[in-house]
Amino acid sequence: MTMTATISARAPAASERWVLPEVQSLETVNAIVAAPLLDRSGWSWRAWWIGFSVSLVLTGAFLLAIFLIFYRGIGIWGVNSTVVWGVAIADYVWWIGIGNAGTLISSMLLLMRQQWRASTNRFAEAMTLFAAAIAGIFPIIHLGRPLYFYWLTPYPNTMHIWPQWRSALIWDFWAILSYILFSILFWYVGLIPDLATLRDRARTRLPAMIYGALALGWCGSSRQWRAYEILHLALACLGVPLVVSLHSVVGMDFAASLMPGWQETIFPPYFVVGAMYSGFAMVVCLAALVRWGFRMQGLITTAHFDVMAKVMLAAAIIMGLSYASEWFSAWYGGERADRSLVAFEFVGHYAPMFWALLLCNVVVPQAFWFAPVRRSVFAVFVIAVLINIGMWLERILIIWNTLSHDYMPSVWRLFLPTVWDWITTFGSLGLFSLMFLLFVRFIPAVSMHEVRKLVAEEEVR
Repeated sequence: MTMTATISARAPAASERWVLPEVQSLETVNAIVAAPLLDRSGWSWRAWWIGFSVSLVLTGAFLLAIFLIFYRGIGIWGVNSTVVWGVAIADYVWWIGIGNAGTLISSMLLLMRQQWRASTNRFAEAMTLFAAAIAGIFPIIHLGRPLYFYWLTPYPNTMHIWPQWRSALIWDFWAILSYILFSILFWYVGLIPDLATLRDRARTRLPAMIYGALALGWCGSSRQWRAYEILHLALACLGVPLVVSLHSVVGMDFAASLMPGWQETIFPPYFVVGAMYSGFAMVVCLAALVRWGFRMQGLITTAHFDVMAKVMLAAAIIMGLSYASEWFSAWYGGERADRSLVAFEFVGHYAPMFWALLLCNVVVPQAFWFAPVRRSVFAVFVIAVLINIGMWLERILIIWNTLSHDYMPSVWRLFLPTVWDWITTFGSLGLFSLMFLLFVRFIPAVSMHEVRKLVAEEEVR
């Protein structure tokens, strides 16, 4: 909450409006958001179909990689007897970080009464569902014997083989499962009023029946709105500690070990901040694409990118301090292995990637100190892409550096990724894109009822 606390709750000035004057009516908000879903004739879906086709190809490659992993084993990756974790677990940590951020952003900003969340929370929460679902795939395909993934659950002890409850995989399994269930509920509850709006605006019977069934009989009475507000607020209160605990568990996957560079008490909060950082960057990327693709410049304004750039700037400073504290701890602790690992990070085999990490995560975001950069949608989008690349490199190097350079020089070995490592990574991106494109095709990408509420409040002022 430290980062978002820097964002003032005051009403935005005329140059910082969350909704532009040309859409200052409730009906205009409904028309802008619902038009791509219900008025297909007036829209060009060429860019959507191009993106869908590319995503479908990448998803097919991802499924092929999973099939070969099941058929031939994880030896098709670059893992070896020393670096037993590789790209797959790094992808898992990266995706779960992005997944955490969506619900955390939405819940925290709701509790802090930040009005600018109204135009971004819907696709941020959808991002959470898709990213968490993809993250859950990686530990299973990395097990080596994925057919026994059910050992992670408390199944009847008929074979006298209880799961190892001290294993980090057990923690991850229950954390991800509980988080996905909560995220589905939180996302769906916020969607109900908009589904009713689509039901009422549908021009044919089939969409009206589908949206009507999903709306669960919502009619917008004062009693329903009161129950909705109470439930939504209660879920937001549950969401913040759940998200913090989930990514703390991911950080303890590493911190609970005895490896140099991993046994750090800073890892749980460090991973939570990193998750918010990469998650905000992904939200910025999606916001720019939704704004461009659905002509929502009036609902997703430059003020949104300005405030999200400030949050990312604060996160970049915190991440820089976290890196510096790790280096200081290694030096001050006096352990030969820890000092050797830090030196390996800066000048070792993976040093170019490490310098690129620092450039993307710490140096480049300092451009957000300047207002013209923050208010340029293209500049914020490019920097957000670089931040996501930098955070992926961080997850990669947390694993590669330590496992390649632990206590015993006799077992030092480098990790060399194969083509299947890259196919798995880019294939997961394709699956995410595919699910998000299907989401914006059938579900409102922006919360209509929350933006309408914001417009009404601004009219009162």
